[in-house]
This record gives sequence, C-alpha cells and structure tokens, in this order.
Amino acid sequence: MVKWTTPAKFDLKDIHDYIARDSKYYAQKVSQDIVDKSERLKYFPEIGRIVPEINEPNIRELFIYSYRLIYEVLPNGVQVLALIHGKQNFTGNLNEPRKQKERY
Repeated sequence: MVKWTTPAKFDLKDIHDYIARDSKYYAQKVSQDIVDKSERLKYFPEIGRIVPEINEPNIRELFIYSYRLIYEVLPNGVQVLALIHGKQNFTGNLNEPRKQKERY
C-alpha cells in the first residue's frame, strides 16, 4: 500500500497549480506521472536511494522529473512524506514547513 501524508498531498497540489499557470495539460500529466510512479513503490519499496540528508535506510527518495519524492518504507507499505523540487534547499527535517501557499 502507498499512502500519501497530508503535507505530501499539498506538495503535489502546489506543483500541479504551478505548472497549470502555463499548461493545464502538462500539470495533469506531471501530477499523474508522479502518482503512477509512486504506486510502483508498493511492489519495489527499496528502489529509491537513501535520502542523504537523513541517512536512514527506511527513508528513501525517487527522482521524478525535477522533483524528489521522499518516502518511508514501513512494514505494511510505503508512506509518501514529501515532494520537493530537486533544487530546493532541504535540511532533512520533514517537519520543517516547506514554501507552500496558505491553505483555506
């Protein structure tokens, strides 16, 4: 099972909304590709590399387009923790707020 955390869902929505400013078609395509590739993790949970900033074997990442999909391998599946741009400064603290629009 692949479960997305609420912050990761917001990350995906922010990416979709950003791309949609230029192209709704590509926003949908990129978002769907990210979700589809995340679903493969249920079969191959250790396919991603260990996140260097965290250096824990159960916290891994996949590169999809220019984004880092950060996830945790759990006994009963995978939990997507964050989706950040590859050039974004990431300290390894997943609880640290990322630059996101205010939610209503």
